[in-house]
Parts: sequence; structure tokens; C-alpha cells
Amino acid sequence: MRWVLDTNVVVAAVRSRTGASNPILLAGFRRKFEWSCSVPLFYEYEDVLNRAELLLDFGLSRETSARLINAIARAITPVEVHFRWRPQLGDPDDEMVLEAAINARASAIVTHNARDFGAIPARFGIEVLTPATALRRIMT
Repeated sequence: MRWVLDTNVVVAAVRSRTGASNPILLAGFRRKFEWSCSVPLFYEYEDVLNRAELLLDFGLSRETSARLINAIARAITPVEVHFRWRPQLGDPDDEMVLEAAINARASAIVTHNARDFGAIPARFGIEVLTPATALRRIMT
């Protein structure tokens, strides 16, 4: 399984240990699936996880955030973006996720915003999974 995680899944995983996103993130660290990520998407993870308001909400220090970002960097499989497929979607941030998935030849995008992707990923043979559905796949 080669998946691309939307930033909202990473944020939800840090925000709460009770939802499906947290075990998905841990499964990525444990290499239960191949976590593919492009440089622009990684930079988005880094940017969002370093936002002051989120650090306050999460009760995280900058050092803890840096350790998390380093752990993500070690866990991901880097994806080179050879072809830009934009525009396909309405949101540029979603475009970045789709572009990473297409170039990685990912089997799925894991996101909390499946409706934002619509049927477009299917044109490239990519499923769009909620974290709960992705977690069930890992556990079977």
C-alpha cells in the first residue's frame, strides 16, 4: 500500500489520540504502509505543524514539533514531481496532495476532506480514503 497523507490527517493525529488519524500516523512511522510525500507537501506539513496557534492548541513546544517533523522526514518515501497535473481541483493545497499521489503512483490519498477531491483521483487509479477506512485496511 502506497499512500499519501493529506496535511489534515497529520494535524488531526497530533490534535487527538482518540481518532483514526493518530493510529494512521503511527502506522506510517512503523512502515505498515509506504508513506509517499513530495517536497512541497512535506513543507506544508512543516509549516502547519509550526504555526504558533496550533502549537498552543496542541500544547507542543517548538522542539517537540521539530522532533515530530524529523520523524516524518525519516518515515516518508520522497516523491519527485516529474509532471505537474494542475489544475484538477479547486484548492491548491489539495492539488499538491493529488500531484504527490499521481507522481508516487500511490494507491490512495488519506484525507478528512474526501469530497474536495471528488472523482478526479479515480481517473489516475487512486482511491480517496478517510482515516477510519484506511485504518481498517491496515488492521486487516
